[in-house]
Amino acid sequence: MSDTIKRYPSHLPFPFSRAIRVGDFLFLSGQVPMNPQGEVVRGDISVQTEAVMTRISETLAECGVGFDQVVKATVWLSDMQHFTGFNEVYKRHFPNGFPVRSTVGAQLALGVDVEVEVQAWLGAS
Repeated sequence: MSDTIKRYPSHLPFPFSRAIRVGDFLFLSGQVPMNPQGEVVRGDISVQTEAVMTRISETLAECGVGFDQVVKATVWLSDMQHFTGFNEVYKRHFPNGFPVRSTVGAQLALGVDVEVEVQAWLGAS
């Protein structure tokens, strides 16, 4: 296993990395609904969730990973009433099986309704 840390910086003006690779694992920062320019995406939970999952997909691809390698997801919803609508979009991104997941209700930054953080396994070195 590699003992180096590789950081994938964010192109947005926020103090965090988009992802960090440590050994055989990739950790992504929590993703809120934004467009590629970093502007908040408003709309119902389906629209916001699709924006989140699209940005996660882009970050995974930049790191050479796909949704099939995601092993853990943490989801924050502004209101648990969004649970069903969120799941309808979320499940389409994992056609080959779901990662383990935790979902909680929380007040979220920027007044959005969803944030998702994932971790992926890259395979044995």
